[in-house]
Amino acid sequence: MNELTSSQRKLLSAAAQNIKPVVQIGQNGLTDGVTAKVEQSLAAHELIKIKFIDFKEEKKELAGQLCVSCNAVLVRIIGNIAVLYRPAENKEDRSYGIVFD
Repeated sequence: MNELTSSQRKLLSAAAQNIKPVVQIGQNGLTDGVTAKVEQSLAAHELIKIKFIDFKEEKKELAGQLCVSCNAVLVRIIGNIAVLYRPAENKEDRSYGIVFD
């Protein structure tokens, strides 16, 4: 997936302020179940938050791995929460108007 421009990142960061984390990374780390939940959440919502309960030191690497496996882009990491974005497959379902060619 392509990188976000600063204006796209700003738009998505503002939109992410009002959402709650839908996935938590706990003591078992990045499992297949966590990856499947992230994939499912991105398909349903486009923009999600992931909270790191454990593995806080590795959050950048783990968020990067999730982005690669789910074809998403990392918007931002704030504290122990990562914000991920993947545009909806169907153009009519896109909420944020960001399109990658």
